[in-house]
Amino acid sequence: MTDLTERRSRAGRVMTWTWVALTAITVGSWWLAPAHFTQTVHASVPITALVLALTIVKVRLIFRNFMEVRSAPRWVRWGTDGWLAVMFATVFVIYLV
Repeated sequence: MTDLTERRSRAGRVMTWTWVALTAITVGSWWLAPAHFTQTVHASVPITALVLALTIVKVRLIFRNFMEVRSAPRWVRWGTDGWLAVMFATVFVIYLV
């Protein structure tokens, strides 16, 4: 029973720290919005790239910790990471065009 209790405790800590990270990334992404600094909002490629990168981190944390991809077979982990990379590239290219 001690081993099960330890695993549950560790899982709880992982979920808590994941939630803290997701919240911090959300607040950070909101803070990066150009409207906080000027009255006129202009598109910014570096800020957009940074927000998309933060989005990748958030999605990967959600996949790994809340959707239990961490304990899935290797091909599922690689598949989700590959899908995430393709989506990031697609969204960024569409943004640039």
